[in-house]
Amino acid sequence: MPESRVRKSLLNAKVNLVFYFLSLFFAFFSRKIFLDCLGAEFIGLTGTLGNILGYLNLAELGVGAAISFHLFKPIQQNNRQQICDILSVFGYLYKRIGQAILLGGIIISLFFPLLFNKEELGMGIIYFAFYSFLGSSLIGYFINYRQILLSADQKNYLVSIYFQSAGLVKTAMQILLAYYYKNLYVWVFIEFLFGIIGCVILNWKINKEYPWLKTSKANGKVLLKQYPEIIKNTKQVFIHKIKDFLLGRSDELFIYAFVSLKMVAFYGNYMLIIAKLSLFFSSIFDGINAGVGNLVAEGNKNNTMKVFWELMFARHFLAGFMVFSLYTMTEPFVSLWLGSEYIMSHNILVLLMIYLYISHSRSAVDMFNHAHGLYADTWSAWAELIINISVTVIFGLKYGIIGILLGKILSVIPIVIFWKPYYLFRSGLQLPYREYWQGAIRFYAIFAVSFMICYFIGERLPIDPYIGYGQWILYGISLIPIYVVINVLLLYICTPGARTCIKRIPILRNKIK
Repeated sequence: MPESRVRKSLLNAKVNLVFYFLSLFFAFFSRKIFLDCLGAEFIGLTGTLGNILGYLNLAELGVGAAISFHLFKPIQQNNRQQICDILSVFGYLYKRIGQAILLGGIIISLFFPLLFNKEELGMGIIYFAFYSFLGSSLIGYFINYRQILLSADQKNYLVSIYFQSAGLVKTAMQILLAYYYKNLYVWVFIEFLFGIIGCVILNWKINKEYPWLKTSKANGKVLLKQYPEIIKNTKQVFIHKIKDFLLGRSDELFIYAFVSLKMVAFYGNYMLIIAKLSLFFSSIFDGINAGVGNLVAEGNKNNTMKVFWELMFARHFLAGFMVFSLYTMTEPFVSLWLGSEYIMSHNILVLLMIYLYISHSRSAVDMFNHAHGLYADTWSAWAELIINISVTVIFGLKYGIIGILLGKILSVIPIVIFWKPYYLFRSGLQLPYREYWQGAIRFYAIFAVSFMICYFIGERLPIDPYIGYGQWILYGISLIPIYVVINVLLLYICTPGARTCIKRIPILRNKIK
């Protein structure tokens, strides 16, 4: 990528990583306080309400992705009028979506006495929490929609600096108030209040960064006729996003339906750990998406393929690193953090790791599909969705969480591993499909070999990570670097893109030369 794209990507990564580690500390510290002071039932309730709101947000799915795709070219050409027009269309669409979500939220809330008739928390806090969360969500639709320009312009670091700073202050206040007052209403009110504060701060920064940016939701309705491709792409992306939502956000609802609300909280502990490490990936790669879109818009095929294999190396390495680290460290950490009674079946952890590796290693292909605007394969989304729901219902009723995870895994294998790369190489990159597998098969094989070697070593280390945090840390720093060395060495020797990607790291560039 040109130096400007690389510089912006690195700046996004650096800023995001700072806030990642800050939020990581606050998340684990606050989780323990909230569980002890507010109760597992309340934490399970917030997760369930969040997923209900997620279903309401299905109305948005597709609009944001379609708009970001159409912003790449005018940003590259510095066409300010077209940027204003596209964001006006975006504002109009988001206003209509926000109105639909508000109406849907009111209707769903009428059924809460039936949905939560067995809960002891009381309907007062359930309604108060739901409408507070709903209000925070609607802010993004009615007011905060312009932040998509920061992402498309590779300036997502500004969102991190201003918006996440407000989030850290919010969590700190919730910790203090939960510890001293143990009041559920106060916790929810702070959540809503800081949603407003973050929105105000971020909009102030957008106005300062783009003083020429003038949008009109009223004009957006008229301008929409000039961009019929936005509606076309939105309809296509909508189908894919519904599928992604059901695979990624429906776990808690299925667990609540097939198991119990208490197990939602238990599963949530694992997912908190996974989500925070996944956020580490996002902190590094979020700023690259817009750069890939800019790269594809330039039309340099050789440079495009060079970057593709570099990102394939980076995603597979980090996916393997995360999976190996979580597999070896999660259960002892949960035991030390919350108590051994919070450890779930080991088979659940195994299935989570399989799904996690597939999900994170796929991202390079997804980036380039998005950059090429390849959304027309809506049939694949329906196929993945049908497989997921069918397997989840059949096996979830019998095996609980294990059955739910089987549904997720069996639905992504044929589509994510096989179809999506085929679609990219044939319709986007216009290269033979075999070229993909000539490189990709090496990544999967090297991960398997590295994992097995290091797991064998870990079983024979004379360290028990369950004894205390000191032994847990010692176990991690003894085993995980071995995995990193073995995996990187094999990838460097055997895979395309590894050498050029590693040479981009400033501290290693001169040494390699």
